[in-house]
Amino acid sequence: MSRQLIARSPDLQRLQDEGYDVEVRSNHLLVKVPYVTSNRVVSYGFLASELTMSGDRTAAPSTHVVYFIGATVEETPCDDMGRRLDDLIIQFGPIPLGSELVASAMFSHKPDPTYGDYYEKMSTYADMLWAYAQAVSPEVRVRTFPPILADEHESVFRYFDSATSRACIGAVTDKMRLRKVVIVGVGGTGSYILDCVAKTPVEEIHLYDGDRMLTHNAFRSPGAASVEELSAAPFKTEFLRTKYEAMRRNIVGHPACVDASNISELQDADFVFLSMDAGPAKKLIIQSLQEFGVPFVDTGMGVYQVGESIGGLIRTTASASRNTQHLWDNDRISFDDEDDDEYGQNIQIVELNMLNAAFAVIKWKKLFGFYTDFEDEFSSVYTTDGNHLLNLDQGS
Repeated sequence: MSRQLIARSPDLQRLQDEGYDVEVRSNHLLVKVPYVTSNRVVSYGFLASELTMSGDRTAAPSTHVVYFIGATVEETPCDDMGRRLDDLIIQFGPIPLGSELVASAMFSHKPDPTYGDYYEKMSTYADMLWAYAQAVSPEVRVRTFPPILADEHESVFRYFDSATSRACIGAVTDKMRLRKVVIVGVGGTGSYILDCVAKTPVEEIHLYDGDRMLTHNAFRSPGAASVEELSAAPFKTEFLRTKYEAMRRNIVGHPACVDASNISELQDADFVFLSMDAGPAKKLIIQSLQEFGVPFVDTGMGVYQVGESIGGLIRTTASASRNTQHLWDNDRISFDDEDDDEYGQNIQIVELNMLNAAFAVIKWKKLFGFYTDFEDEFSSVYTTDGNHLLNLDQGS
């Protein structure tokens, strides 16, 4: 009930979005706050307010007073000199509130006009106590942006996506609420694709790669692998699944390459990212995905050494039901191992892997309406030496 009530009440949602530590317990709204003790030490307690409801959401507060729950029942907040806030306190505890909540004081600060909603009420009281606490310890914050746990029925994430709610782009983000996204190849580029996709509300993310996580992979993947992890040489799919499961559910690792024996597993995907070497396997996958009617983005890099410098191209090629033939008519994707020899030699640079992944994810989000797309390009090539981005194969 606490999570649903906050989501349906704009004033409570605003408190949460702005970083206040909010919960509903025993029919009271609680906000965690720093305060100063009589010993001029910063401690933490809670402000507790009654909740006036209108159906399944909050109405205007029925009273301007709040309760204060300190670290102990005897403890009441003080100013930065350790003097009790007698001008604010109108009743001393213990004051039982139910469910083992016992207040040590009641506060009264009544503005004119009085509080219009619970954001005004609770933020006003919280900021009062915070001001004294900050005078004692300048680094203390009342807006702490705590992680908010979510169960599997509420979200694919293990804690709520406050970045989306703070930016007020929930309706746009919902466009990426797909059932199944597949990433084929989770090396340098693929691992960064996963880093981006893992932060979207996709229900299931499936990873396909038959290689193991070795030392050179650590230098072109997100985060930092430990010596112990590299020594164990886990499959890349398992290594990445474990890393990202700290944030979200339903990442499925398949420690195998995609070929004729398992290509059917991609038939029910909503979208596929291809971040793999050139070769016959890629041609089979692309032909199959187009037969299945599954949209995809294929990534590619051509990196070369010129004297003592590195040059390169980054290619992003998309396919969707309304635009598929350009891959074949314009030879956008190489299926010959020799043509991508530089890539096969692992001339990969982490920032180019990151950029390749970013272009692929941006195009994916364009295809589903997250980003505005005036050009509607289905192929693009970025050149490092001239910093040029060329758009090709516009959709019909």
